[in-house]
Amino acid sequence: MLHFDEIYGLAADRHGGSDNLEKSLTKPKSLEELETLPEDRWLSTITKCIFQAGFNWKVIESKWDGFETAFDQFDVGRCAFMDDEKFDALLQDTRIVRNGTKIATVRDNAAFLLELREDGGAGKVLGGWPSSDYIGLLDMLAKRGARLGGASAQYAMRFAGRDSFILSRDVTARLIAEGVIDKPAASKKAMAAVQEAFNTWMHQSGRSLTEISRVLAMSL
Repeated sequence: MLHFDEIYGLAADRHGGSDNLEKSLTKPKSLEELETLPEDRWLSTITKCIFQAGFNWKVIESKWDGFETAFDQFDVGRCAFMDDEKFDALLQDTRIVRNGTKIATVRDNAAFLLELREDGGAGKVLGGWPSSDYIGLLDMLAKRGARLGGASAQYAMRFAGRDSFILSRDVTARLIAEGVIDKPAASKKAMAAVQEAFNTWMHQSGRSLTEISRVLAMSL
């Protein structure tokens, strides 16, 4: 497995030098910012990523103001206690994508966020989870959230601003090239190997998962 500096060099060479590469990197929000991120913004981001999965992202983005209105600005209490009348109305609401299974996740994930209040709230739990055990957070989301397995959870955490890696095609290709995995990570063993590699690169570079993930993607 290459040292992170070598992978960084590959990415820089492919994108016009380190200055250009740095402009393409984003850093995660601070713990303080994540802890104060309102619950409705967590739910909004999670929902957008679920609806984008397997669908045209531009369509979802163009309709998002309608989603915000239809789901009461993603008020967690209102969404968690959505009754059948409200649900049926949403199935006919042209402001949103009328996918019943995904609409149901709004109610389920709102209830999940309410549960997190017992542990200090969504910002503290989701934002404060150690980056060195990011796969543990993903596992928790898959088990306790609705349709938050795989890429949807990864994108939701990234778009919310918490430190994260996304196992995109390019990131996966670099991990395979480095011998970390031999195919897209799906098993617990493979995910543990991915986490170990990212932890090594964090130690070598002092950078976040978010930055490292981006560098890996841009190294190809």
